[in-house]
Amino acid sequence: AECMDQGISGTKRDRPQLKAVMDLARRRQIDVLLVWRYDRFARSISHLVNTLEELKTLGIGFISYQEGVDTHTAQGRMVFGVMASLAEFERELIRERVMCSLRRLKDSGIKLGRPGIESSKVEEVLSYANLDLSNRAIAERAGVSKSAVQRILAQKPIRQEGQKPIDFAVA
Repeated sequence: AECMDQGISGTKRDRPQLKAVMDLARRRQIDVLLVWRYDRFARSISHLVNTLEELKTLGIGFISYQEGVDTHTAQGRMVFGVMASLAEFERELIRERVMCSLRRLKDSGIKLGRPGIESSKVEEVLSYANLDLSNRAIAERAGVSKSAVQRILAQKPIRQEGQKPIDFAVA
């Protein structure tokens, strides 16, 4: 089978023929995937390595015509190993940059994460919870998300009538 996307470029664009060829591979309807060049097949080293690893798991060979790499050969497997190392290096560099940026933001006093829920909303959620409503109904009445209701109820016991409210914020 031949699968060829026409006029599709960029990393974010949908590539229906790439999806089709991978569906064929997952159904084990191909033995070897032949591509013209790596860069015409995958948009990043990590995408290429992940796809080659999946093909290897499925027992499907991979050949890049222009680069002369065939995963059925020792040389092809060695090139794949080098690419896997480069992809791992690339992921580690990205991770280090992200961690450095997070440290810099924290050191400069910028608070990260989602904002806390106002205490009035917390009390409102808890009062609706005392009425035995579903989380979805509580969320709709209080004007918060269902997940916010779940977080509030998980962190604070429902207050009984006459009890003094406890101050806290859910992050």
